[in-house]
Amino acid sequence: MSYESLVEFLKDEAQIAALSFMAVIYALKIWGIMKKNPIQDRTPNHGNPKEGVRYSFTVIAMPWEMQVYRDHPMKYIEFTIFHLAIAAAIASTFIIPYWPDVMLKSWIMLPSLLFIAAGFLCGLLRLIARLTSPAMRAFSVPDDYFSIILLNVYLISAMIAIPNSAATATDPMIWSIVLFFGLTAFFLIYVPFSKISHYLLWPFNRYYLGKHFGKRGVYPKNSAGLRAADL
Repeated sequence: MSYESLVEFLKDEAQIAALSFMAVIYALKIWGIMKKNPIQDRTPNHGNPKEGVRYSFTVIAMPWEMQVYRDHPMKYIEFTIFHLAIAAAIASTFIIPYWPDVMLKSWIMLPSLLFIAAGFLCGLLRLIARLTSPAMRAFSVPDDYFSIILLNVYLISAMIAIPNSAATATDPMIWSIVLFFGLTAFFLIYVPFSKISHYLLWPFNRYYLGKHFGKRGVYPKNSAGLRAADL
């Protein structure tokens, strides 16, 4: 296999194989969750479970409903930019192999680079907070540190690779494409076994909390005026 063929394989077939692997592992995880018998809440109904579920799913877009973000609004901005920057980097892995010229359009490339750079800075702040906060260190495990460091490295690799989206095997900067897609393949295989996959459990978690606290009349707010997300 020539080097050029290897690069094209890494950008295409390797990504599809790694993505398929992740999809299978996720399907098995979801199957494992779905086959469990749900807990039956036999307490009296004091609220509206459907409203509770709706509130539970939408509270992520209402930072004023969560005490940590009411007290520290910059934390919400940091959280949002970091996650959207990762989503932008992931989106570029689908665009570069098939439409590399699209990523090179200035009105797409420049905002993407600025956004991903902002996400990297937010990721760096999150890593510093985890390293310097005694409270966060107390419940952090090695995977927490490894994952956030890896995500920051991934964002850097995206920033280097995007301007070289159309690089060929003979281009001196082709290493940036190899690095970016090599990390992407690694992520697709590693993520299902790490805490980064928390997003897979998120809808199940929000549904259960919404239904449970909605039935108890706590979601969206209880009668005492307390904000449910604080409980």
